[in-house]
Amino acid sequence: MKRETLLNLGLMAALLAFPLWAYQADEPFLITLTTRAVIFAIAGVGLNFALGFGGLVSFGHAAFFGLGGYAMGILAYHAQTYTPLLEAPFLIEGTKSMPVIWLVAVVISAIMALAIGALSLRTTGVYFIMITLAFAQMFYYFANSWPTYGGEDGLSIYIRNDFPGLNTMDPIQFYMICYVILALVLGFVWAAARSPFGLMLGAARQNEERVQAVGQTPYRLYLVAFTISGAITGLAGALFADLNRFVSPTMFAWNMSGEIMIFVILGGVGRVFGPVAGAALFILLEHMLGGLSEFWHVYLGAILLGVVLFARGGLYGLIAGREVAHD
Repeated sequence: MKRETLLNLGLMAALLAFPLWAYQADEPFLITLTTRAVIFAIAGVGLNFALGFGGLVSFGHAAFFGLGGYAMGILAYHAQTYTPLLEAPFLIEGTKSMPVIWLVAVVISAIMALAIGALSLRTTGVYFIMITLAFAQMFYYFANSWPTYGGEDGLSIYIRNDFPGLNTMDPIQFYMICYVILALVLGFVWAAARSPFGLMLGAARQNEERVQAVGQTPYRLYLVAFTISGAITGLAGALFADLNRFVSPTMFAWNMSGEIMIFVILGGVGRVFGPVAGAALFILLEHMLGGLSEFWHVYLGAILLGVVLFARGGLYGLIAGREVAHD
């Protein structure tokens, strides 16, 4: 068995064992902390699909993270206030059902990723980075000026949304929901990376001219990858908003895009499980270094600099070697 496969299994086992131990030790805060890491891991896996497999350096994925969060917040808000979301031309009511909210979050994020990608992918390099950032900032300022749903103060949801047969207010049960979703997303990305589409996407990242020579259009490959990436990140946003029972414009902020990219870089760009390790390490550093100083980001920056300079494949490159997961 490959070293990377063992690392993947060990990582997922640790993410399952730690919260179960915390549950037995009656430490709900540690369960919530791990839940946060798992949700951020899903967002990182989403970005990694575009960045790692398609070479698309997006600095605007907070747009999709925030759209997923606001999809949850708006639907839950109308459900808890018993007011319809839309009355004409047809009635749309709010809902507290998690599966319905996830579906809405994924669809809205995918549609917006398709629209943003269709425009942004007409550019390359730093121009692509800046256009994606600009779209995220547009959503940020729009949410700030949207008083119906709290404006800059955000929107609170009193009770966590429902999942059939489970008590989602119980930290360990909500964690298991997020853990299963992470496993499903990882399985989907792993299969997609090895599918004909994934192989062609990787080929386009390496040499667009050769892909065009065999009759494929790199623009379409990138657009599909960007859309899938946005949809996965939107799902993470809905889960994050449910975890906090709160949504605010900060979910659209540029530093959120930066944090998601840090998860990918720390774990390993192009590794399916890389963002999972990166998100777990980020949360661990935030918890440990945050207790030492309010300027803990300085230490994080030094660690990130060390990873970029001396472990360019991230944690996975350092431990499992330079081979990429989908090769």
